[in-house]
Amino acid sequence: MPETRTASKVALNIQQGILQAEDELVTRIQQALDDRKSYGDLEPAQFRNLVRVAGTTESAEVVKNFLRYQVGRDRKWGSGKGSLAETIIQDIGSHGVQGSLWATAQEIVEEVPESSQNKELKRVWMELIRRYLGYGARHLIYLNKGQGNEPEAKTNPPKSSQSNKIKPLSGPKK
Repeated sequence: MPETRTASKVALNIQQGILQAEDELVTRIQQALDDRKSYGDLEPAQFRNLVRVAGTTESAEVVKNFLRYQVGRDRKWGSGKGSLAETIIQDIGSHGVQGSLWATAQEIVEEVPESSQNKELKRVWMELIRRYLGYGARHLIYLNKGQGNEPEAKTNPPKSSQSNKIKPLSGPKK
């Protein structure tokens, strides 16, 4: 029983650390997306594809690889230094990179002394990446649609035709 309690306590403390890091995650991805010059005509569906990749892997390198693949296909993610793609890759980070999601994950795990740091670190890192990208998908929708950046829907009603007219009900035939 004591091992189960310790494992539950570790999981709870790690979850609390992740929740406390959410403001940082939201702020970082919003700042990256707010720099509209750093990327092209990126659509929310394309960003959600990146979120899906992050949701199906336990590897940050797979996420970064997918993002680089997308950059190679077109320039909607930007290219080179200062691009949205590069900013996201830098924010995801890698082992030992300060100021990255890796570093945040490391801080969270180090604050839980009972944790198996090596085992938990990668799991926490991936959870931070998933949340960071998820918040990005939401913010991109806001930028594209919430600020009036999408073309207005046509307000003219369609022209009526005979097939669209409602026919009056007739009573029962006698």
